[in-house]
Amino acid sequence: MTRKSEETAAGNMSEKIVLIDGHSILNRAFYGIPDLTNGEGLHTNAVYGFLNIMFKILDEEKAQYLAVAFDLKAPTFRHKMFEAYKGTRKPMPEELHQQVPVMKEMLTAMKVPLLMKEGYEADDLLGTVAKRAEAEGLDVSIVSGDRDLLQLATDKTKIRIPKTKRTGTEIEDYNAVEVKEKYLVTPKEFIDVKALMGDASDNIPGIPGVGEKTATKIIAEYGSIENAYGHLEEIKPNKARESLREHYDMAQLSKTLAAIDTDSPVEFSLEEARLGDLYTEEAFELCKRLEFKNLLARFNCDGPKNSVSGHFKKITDTAAADEIFESALNADILGFQLLIWQKQIQGLAVCYGEEDIYYLPVQGAMTAEYLTGRLEQAAGSAKMSGTINLKEELSFIRIPDRKRVVDEAIAAYLINPLKDTYTYDDLAKEYLQMIVPSRMELLAKGGYDPEREETAACAGYMAYVAFACAIPVQDRLKELDMFKLFTDIEMPLVYTLYDMEKAGIMVNAEELKAYGDKLTGRIGELEESIWAQAGEKFNINSPKQLGVILFEKLKLPGGKKTKSGFSTAADVLDKLADEYPIVSLILEYRQLTKLKSTYADGLAVYITENGRIHSSFNQTITATGRISSTEPNLQNIPVRMELGREIRKVFIPSPGFIFVDADYSQIELRVLAHISGDKTLIDAYRQAQDIHRITASQVFHIPFDEVTPLQRRNAKAVNFGIVYGISSFGLSQDLSITKKEAAEYINKYFETYPRIKQFLDETVENAKKEGYVTTLFGRRRPVPELSSSNFMQRSFGERVAMNAPIQGTAADIIKIAMIRVNERMKNEGLLSRLILQVHDELLVEAAAEEAEHVKEILREEMQGAADLAVRLEIDMHTGANWYEAK
Repeated sequence: MTRKSEETAAGNMSEKIVLIDGHSILNRAFYGIPDLTNGEGLHTNAVYGFLNIMFKILDEEKAQYLAVAFDLKAPTFRHKMFEAYKGTRKPMPEELHQQVPVMKEMLTAMKVPLLMKEGYEADDLLGTVAKRAEAEGLDVSIVSGDRDLLQLATDKTKIRIPKTKRTGTEIEDYNAVEVKEKYLVTPKEFIDVKALMGDASDNIPGIPGVGEKTATKIIAEYGSIENAYGHLEEIKPNKARESLREHYDMAQLSKTLAAIDTDSPVEFSLEEARLGDLYTEEAFELCKRLEFKNLLARFNCDGPKNSVSGHFKKITDTAAADEIFESALNADILGFQLLIWQKQIQGLAVCYGEEDIYYLPVQGAMTAEYLTGRLEQAAGSAKMSGTINLKEELSFIRIPDRKRVVDEAIAAYLINPLKDTYTYDDLAKEYLQMIVPSRMELLAKGGYDPEREETAACAGYMAYVAFACAIPVQDRLKELDMFKLFTDIEMPLVYTLYDMEKAGIMVNAEELKAYGDKLTGRIGELEESIWAQAGEKFNINSPKQLGVILFEKLKLPGGKKTKSGFSTAADVLDKLADEYPIVSLILEYRQLTKLKSTYADGLAVYITENGRIHSSFNQTITATGRISSTEPNLQNIPVRMELGREIRKVFIPSPGFIFVDADYSQIELRVLAHISGDKTLIDAYRQAQDIHRITASQVFHIPFDEVTPLQRRNAKAVNFGIVYGISSFGLSQDLSITKKEAAEYINKYFETYPRIKQFLDETVENAKKEGYVTTLFGRRRPVPELSSSNFMQRSFGERVAMNAPIQGTAADIIKIAMIRVNERMKNEGLLSRLILQVHDELLVEAAAEEAEHVKEILREEMQGAADLAVRLEIDMHTGANWYEAK
């Protein structure tokens, strides 16, 4: 190894090399960071963590050279020597194993040299290169999670050991002095300590009965194993003395194994390790594929091949704006984004060509009304328009031809429903291979200040991405056979959800307050009862105090001790509730306090001046395709306890209106019958009788009329449990029966409905091969958990694979019904309006004189939403509030 350095020759500060123990840091990152996967289902947490540690080290060290060492699969000298004693190391988890070649690919893309040599471990290579580098006058930093490398520490060679803590990654540094201070031995003596104490994880046997404390004491006093053996009779304790006497040969072997070879024949060129620009285009592409969004910010923000920011133009007068809108008329593609802040338009971003990217702030004569009016004209004439989060914009603009507008966030969600966000920067990375700054990076949590350059930049990126992604996202949907799902269900649903949000639902504020007072009274009663049974007052909301009361003072069985105290989770308390009244009271107390905070108190803040709550309906949250609601969440109204159901009484129709509520009857079971093609289950539904009683009759081989309520309840639990991939253990918990009895129920069920078992098995097998499952309408749900080496993760993946096609199909059907019901009432000019959707239920605020017609519309459109082998049925009710209608 040779080095040419004018600065060093001139006596200036030494240059520095960073050497990284590849497998060790990957391993540390793997266990220190929660599991991550990209859109392809590839595990990425170890690679992500490794890069973060590497960048942190490089930022601190300001080094001129970098290399990373890896073990090769070929057996090393140490492995061969150790085979006779203890075998080989614990195999690497598959999720980590698959990341090793990815890590090497990333480092190669960054032009970082890899140190590898058959027959030698990574620490041998690190020790050898460190020794050569130090001889050349370099300072050396070795990064490893393995304390073995402390033996390499000198005044010029520093060992850096990352420690993952709650506050982030912290790094402990050791030169020779620090090793002596902390471990009481020199780096060279550290070899002997390890040889005595052994390390099974590193294939070093050690000698029996000697731990780290004793080994350190012996070597600190005698300096080496050989010298200690020469003073054998002086060694204490007796157990250690006799162990060394009997196993001296093992101690010497262990020392050979523990010592790092600093003269291995590794080929290494210092100039090849000189740090250049790590942020190459190849590394950028790989980071993008791995979805390392936070790391991508380290690359040039515009990204390789991206110079669109040079075409951003800010327009501040209407004359120039008029010219732009005239040029935009009849565009092939129009990308647009309204800049909305605090429910007000702050500006408009438009793009209709690679170099035609404009930001038009609201100011002076360029009013919000002017901008939206011109935008509607341009969008009406364009062959296609692209935007992101169209539903929010519909409060300000009218779309003339809905079929020509693409919401690219919705498209991206269909393509990969497992992602958390579908923002313009996400889309740019995924479909344009561009890295652009996010809104948060540019504006933090602020609004669109027209005076800031960052606002113009944000607008420009929004407009360009909306323009450039319109075709790629649709092409990808076509490749995945989801284009029809997008155009016929998801895009029309945007307008339906907007109508529902705009309408909102009326709340009786006085009734809500009375409901809160009722809860407060009952909560107070429960507190007194709980304290009386406990024999003292305590904070019922404190899991720690509650655990002490239940499991220490009252000595209830089943206490599970954790680091923070006894677990008082619902699954623990549920098992005790029937036998111990105090536990039953505590569970009721928890339910009622949540009701009060979430609904009695929580709903009040959302009531607007018109007395209505306008919840937000989210289309891109759930992986199965179900709609969710937030601010507030009206889809999680409690139904299991009467006092919970009573919250529905506060939701009322406007004067002159009534509620009509329609709920699909057992839609997921009906979907299962159709998808599986099980003739017995299909026939059972076609008999139009009680499906759970029929199932009990067939499973237990008893006449239909002789089925007991308990048998029907058990059959119902199996019917619905099968849809969710329930296990014998889960069913035993639900029915309070043994696992064996539950297994028998499930086996009898599958004997009765054999095609269901076949369908579920085939679905799981196909998901393992393809990596995803689909609904009847083509919606894909990736199932990366099926490739996990973790049994619990795989089991979860199997349940997802079984359930997602059923639940997803049901979600698609309810969406179709919502669109049809909403459009039909609007097209027929009715005053009635769809205001709420909760899972399989639709709630319509119907004008009293239109109620019967609304029922007819609901029945026709909900039952006609899908053509299944079994008829879709609905339960329908009316009422003066939601409680009565349900």
